[in-house]
Amino acid sequence: MSINGGATVSAGWVAAQPRRRRTVDHRSGLLRPSHVSTTVSPSLKCFFGTWRMVARSTSQKDSSVATEPEPDDEVVLESPEHFRIYKSGKIDRLNRPPVLPAGLDEATGVTSKDVVLDAETGVSVRLFLPRLQEPSKKLPVVVFFHGGAFFIESAGSATYHSYVNSLAAAAGALVVSVDYRLAPEHPLPAAYDDSWAGLRWAASAQDGWTPEHGDTAPLFIAGDSAGANIAHEMLVRAAASGGPRMEGAILLHPWFGGSKEIEGEPEGGAAITAAMWSYACPEAAAGADDPRLNPLAPGGPAMEKLPCERMLVCAGQKDVLAPRNRAYYDAVAASAWRGSLEWLESEGEGHVFFLGKPECENAKQLMDRVVAFMAGEA
Repeated sequence: MSINGGATVSAGWVAAQPRRRRTVDHRSGLLRPSHVSTTVSPSLKCFFGTWRMVARSTSQKDSSVATEPEPDDEVVLESPEHFRIYKSGKIDRLNRPPVLPAGLDEATGVTSKDVVLDAETGVSVRLFLPRLQEPSKKLPVVVFFHGGAFFIESAGSATYHSYVNSLAAAAGALVVSVDYRLAPEHPLPAAYDDSWAGLRWAASAQDGWTPEHGDTAPLFIAGDSAGANIAHEMLVRAAASGGPRMEGAILLHPWFGGSKEIEGEPEGGAAITAAMWSYACPEAAAGADDPRLNPLAPGGPAMEKLPCERMLVCAGQKDVLAPRNRAYYDAVAASAWRGSLEWLESEGEGHVFFLGKPECENAKQLMDRVVAFMAGEA
């Protein structure tokens, strides 16, 4: 779940102080104060920035006490650097990167264009075509899913346009970046459904660029954070529906979670992820143990059925999600899946660091590893 370049901030998840509100005691007819239960997590270094969350009360309700309704514009979840969500479901997206137009990038020689897949929903893809060294040679096709906690970012934002542009140039691949609908206006599974439509569209080679320049036989999927979570879900859906089959899957710092912390996960990490998920997917019956967020939960997917030949799972050593990333990798490795599995952990780095500082040595090494993986050389 990348957040605007993935800068790691030394800050805690801070619950709002208990808010006093008026309640009416029908036994006495008097107004008296009440408190909203909150939970405070210890400070941790995390990719979310500074958090303020109003936790849902877990105290038992007194049926004799009527509570005045709270205003719909009450903030329930906030990351001041990135977004603010209100009780009404409204969201303020803060400090948004500019949206870049599609076209020719003179520096890399990559040309991009947008294709609308569904005029009714507005779902589209942005295609990235690198300069062709051999016009007759077909390029591998990569379907990419951007991060952003399911709440922010887009295929055209400066953050992801720049990264995918670089990926297309370095890998010599035709990249299809899916611009899916965002929560909370469009709660999950909207992003999954849109991404599935984008994947099937790319695999069917419907657009002029894909049949002319792309080869979907070595079809790859890739994504970072929430986008890597989507990539995993695409494998699950492909396994259930009988296709398409992927040559490789590249999961960059995937966003997975669960209701309980696992070994190595900092205190409060699971709770933050669970809070995020509750607003991205409010109808999830299992909460943070929904298999789409926690593939290792009971009822999770059969890892041995993942329909790809190869998989690369990447993590940042200082990322709060690194233990989840490793647990996922270990689960795939321990299953009867017969594919080739690779792991890369970037030393000293936080969540999706490569978006915010693409020129650093570790980001270059990560890109080199992705390119080598696609070429079958890693």
